[in-house]
Amino acid sequence: MQFTKMHGAGNDYLYVNAFAETLPADIPSLAVAMSDRHKGVGSDGLILICPSEKADARMRMFNADGSEAEMCGNGIRCVAKYVYDHDIARKETIAIETQCGVLTLQVFPKAGKVEQVRVNMGRPIFNAADIPTQLPGNPPLNAELEVAGRELKVTCISMGNPHCITFVEEITDEWVLGVGPQIERHEAFPNRVNAEFVQVISPEELVMRVWERGSGETQACGTGACAVAVAGALTGQSGRDVLIHLPGGDLRLEWSDTDEVFMTGPAAEIFTGDWPVSDDA
Repeated sequence: MQFTKMHGAGNDYLYVNAFAETLPADIPSLAVAMSDRHKGVGSDGLILICPSEKADARMRMFNADGSEAEMCGNGIRCVAKYVYDHDIARKETIAIETQCGVLTLQVFPKAGKVEQVRVNMGRPIFNAADIPTQLPGNPPLNAELEVAGRELKVTCISMGNPHCITFVEEITDEWVLGVGPQIERHEAFPNRVNAEFVQVISPEELVMRVWERGSGETQACGTGACAVAVAGALTGQSGRDVLIHLPGGDLRLEWSDTDEVFMTGPAAEIFTGDWPVSDDA
């Protein structure tokens, strides 16, 4: 089975063209095996590019632990690049079906290959039950959360998948690697949660690191960056148009007057390869 490794701001996934490839029955186990950074190819997860009856392609995304997620902002930019570069839909406005609905992406080709993609990520979800979280508020803003003996002030938002944002004076490994996993599996989040830690540089500029549900720390998280931009605006930490610096690169976020969040960022193809699969894999 042929795969392509791609990344969006360092958030790396393995992509399989399901238009052309025959997939094994057990996709979660395939995702775990391929994503292993010591015994597999190594990635934050597996993304399938599938035919769609309502869009140019459909995206299915599996974390490195095999769990299927609703959306991936960096991943969907790479899907749009693949769809354009590999002639599945050679047009500059591309529709991709996800578990969160059909999203529209604008690609910016250079010399026939896409380098940047702008995504309409849709409207943020504020209702606590739909995020989902048991914390009070719709959405919970600066809500109290006790984690690892700390009293945190967190803001929770869904961009189709759940996010818990904590603004801190300085982002450290202790926050991301120590507190992050405990937030992910905190009882306040019945479906687990992505944990973002954010440092404010100015109202127009933020720094962010993320502990992703099912994958651990990643170099970037697109839906997380969207949630952070919205949380910053709601709590007065930032404006509605911000540049967010992540370990893997920068993302530009705009929370528009129509309530839709637009994200612009890079998409890059790294290499292709073949993965051996059997019918019962």
